Amino acid sequence: MNRLTTSRGELDLTRFPEDPRDPLRAWDAADEYLLRHLDGIDGGPTDLSGTVVVLGDRWGALVTALADHRPVQITDSFLGQEGTRANLRRNGVAADTVRLRTTRDTPPDRIDVLLIRVPKSLALLEDQLHRLAPHVHAGTVVVGAGMVTEIHTSTLKLFERILGPTRTSLAAKKARLIFCSPNPQLSRSANPWPRSYALPTGVGAVSGLTVTNHAGIFCADRLDIGTRFFLQNLPPFRGREHVVDLGCGNGVVGLAAALADSEAKVTFIDESYQALASAEATFRANVDAGTMAEFMAADGMSGVPAGTVDLVLNNPPFHTHRATTDATAWRMFNGSRAALRRGGELWVVGNRHLGYHAKLRRLFGNCEVAASDPKFVVLRAVKR
Repeated sequence: MNRLTTSRGELDLTRFPEDPRDPLRAWDAADEYLLRHLDGIDGGPTDLSGTVVVLGDRWGALVTALADHRPVQITDSFLGQEGTRANLRRNGVAADTVRLRTTRDTPPDRIDVLLIRVPKSLALLEDQLHRLAPHVHAGTVVVGAGMVTEIHTSTLKLFERILGPTRTSLAAKKARLIFCSPNPQLSRSANPWPRSYALPTGVGAVSGLTVTNHAGIFCADRLDIGTRFFLQNLPPFRGREHVVDLGCGNGVVGLAAALADSEAKVTFIDESYQALASAEATFRANVDAGTMAEFMAADGMSGVPAGTVDLVLNNPPFHTHRATTDATAWRMFNGSRAALRRGGELWVVGNRHLGYHAKLRRLFGNCEVAASDPKFVVLRAVKR
């Protein structure tokens, strides 16, 4: 746990799920800079008496600090939302003080203060600015925040093109602020998201089908090579009553399972609400009406009852925001083992150098290579 000192008091904050071994804080210098700006270090304090919306608050540090103003948090991250709930509880803030919404929800009708933690994905920023633009007015205070490495010329151009005139602050502790003056009369193009593309041939049951990608999804304009390799080396699906596409992204792997066996129940799980929206749109466009499927925002397999799954298909991420880590993969593997029935299987695709085979052998007591090429490996572990 770490303590953030603000003019509003000291806050105990952690990332989610809480891990005492995690050296990363639940906020950074950009959050601190933004809060200091709102307090008036650059002039008078910001009037926060209207509707305050915070976009992309990663673990709830900003809305916890601003809880007295009953802010609205908009996030693409289930983990970020759960982290916010935990940090509010930790600091004695009533849960209903902050209104939690996802990037797929309708924004508040009127936004008087818009605070934006610049996301890693420029596409997600573009989509969200388009969605929020109709709700701001000429007097809306718009302030973005990010580390210097997160703010580029392209970032500023998005603010300019979608909201209005934009400038930046000087850097402080390698963080920078973005100031934008909304122009309600600004002529802007239509939101280009979501986007669709046709899958290539040679990827099994999904060859040639159209997938839908909402903004922020990895490889939103093409099939990434790791998923392509996985699709070419999937296990047989007949007789699998319950299949989980874990970390589903746009859902093409789970779709392949559903097309291979229409009687199987497929559950799509991701911590990104944008990903789940993509997976559901992709699924509905390519299966018969009434085909069984569930779409679940969750921390890995935490929402799946133990011993209820026959097959888990997983392409785990190896980074969180800008930090490289195998913590997410490890939680996914542990959760999969708990959710699998005896004889159930976990199939994982990953870069060869990540060494997932060692973790799977340690956890399952077995692991075999189902397929490999110079870059990727598909691994199979069975729950005994």
